[in-house]
Amino acid sequence: MRMTNMHHFTEHHRFCVYRDFALSGMDYRMLTNIYQPMIGAFAVGVYTTLYQQLASEKSGYSELEQQRRLFLSLELEPGERGRKFFVEQTSKLEAVGLLQTARRFTPEGEDYIYEYQLAQPLSPNEFFKNQHLTLLLRDKVGKYMVLSLRDQLIAEEPGELIAAQSEQLSVPFYDIFRLNTQVIDYELEQALYQSAPARQAAALDVTSKGFEYSEIIMRFPRGSRNRVCVEALKYRTDQLAAVNIVAKKYNLSLQETCRLLDEDGVFDEEGELQIDLMQYRANLFFRQDKRRDEQTERFVRKFAADESERTDAASEGKPADGHETEEAGKSVEMAFYLEVPVIFQALFNVHQYNMLLRNEPYTVVLKRYFAQGTVPDGVLDIFEKIDLNYRLNEEVINVLIHFIHADRRSWAKSSIEAVASDMLGKQIVSYEQAVEYIRERMRFREQAAARAAQEKDRRGSYSQRSPRGGAKQKPQIPMVANEPNDSPVSPEELEEMRRKAQRLDRNRT
Repeated sequence: MRMTNMHHFTEHHRFCVYRDFALSGMDYRMLTNIYQPMIGAFAVGVYTTLYQQLASEKSGYSELEQQRRLFLSLELEPGERGRKFFVEQTSKLEAVGLLQTARRFTPEGEDYIYEYQLAQPLSPNEFFKNQHLTLLLRDKVGKYMVLSLRDQLIAEEPGELIAAQSEQLSVPFYDIFRLNTQVIDYELEQALYQSAPARQAAALDVTSKGFEYSEIIMRFPRGSRNRVCVEALKYRTDQLAAVNIVAKKYNLSLQETCRLLDEDGVFDEEGELQIDLMQYRANLFFRQDKRRDEQTERFVRKFAADESERTDAASEGKPADGHETEEAGKSVEMAFYLEVPVIFQALFNVHQYNMLLRNEPYTVVLKRYFAQGTVPDGVLDIFEKIDLNYRLNEEVINVLIHFIHADRRSWAKSSIEAVASDMLGKQIVSYEQAVEYIRERMRFREQAAARAAQEKDRRGSYSQRSPRGGAKQKPQIPMVANEPNDSPVSPEELEEMRRKAQRLDRNRT
């Protein structure tokens, strides 16, 4: 609880308590064994005192009372010292997620009413999944005490059930009951609506909502040049909403959000938030965290695989070099056979090659495509990422390797990742689906090449008919060649020419 003026929080102010749960035996044990070592016995006493303001068989709001009743129940002196101590204890409860405090102003009485919203203690499973609460408990009681408390509160699954196969036998609701949905009872719905609480319990998990101004300003450095701009977010709800949108979009923590707001250029000279620049830098944070998490995941999975391989080899008395493989494997139907590349035709027949792709690890297959079995580190890194981070099946990765070689694609990272991303997007999970995928890709490529050849032939025929490649607009007219005629004119032809000339002269006159 943050109070700037203690005169606004006195024992004369009224309060109410809201809760929508009832404490069970497990909840009381969590309060005494887990929460009490972290926040102290008096803070737990404040929690139980607030809980008892409402009958245990009810949920909702308690009646309005003066806070003097709380102070007397807790044996706090009604003065500034008692108020500060009460505020300190409620702040501890709020920090561990057991309490939220709100203040309402009543215009009629011109005074404040304090509302204490209680939250149910976490169950043992949920508590030990919460990292910051577990670390706080470790700092208070030590690592071995934390492990002992977990063993006391959580009963492990029997060993026989872990390896047993599970079958769901539960019966759905509508297999047993049938509701009469033909009749609508408006009076019942109106009564339920009116009797419903005016507010729902707010989620206490900071990851499910946006960061509040108070959370940001508490962790923002005081000496920063952007301090004034961040303080203005208290009155600029639109900019605060934009900050929360960016934080949620790129999964930023509160510390990373404050670090972004502290960088140069995020606010302009007038104090306006530069949302595009903030999104760009938040995306860099997001990509860096993603890359770091992927590297960590690959390292952990490789280490676990190596440990399990050595353990299995030691227990069975076999060498742990991984060269001994099973002869039997998954078979391949002839309809899904892939053609053997030219470089492998002297080593495998069609059946052996497809069995290799179906059953061998991708690392073994990959070595066969490179001379002397030396695979570049960049190619190994991208396939390791596809295997461990993208979780693409081994047989699908082997078909991907075959496709890259058969399609004469580049072994660059971008080319390999483009095909792998397409397979993931189309949910290729089996050998048969992968074969159909690459056949479709090859068929599409052949059709595109045939269309390109036809287009080239068509353009070539146009260029032969017209230098400019266009259709002819005028017919070609033969030209008379000016060549001398060596054959002599006969007397009959000369006489005929003379008569025609005389006729022309008479017609002209």
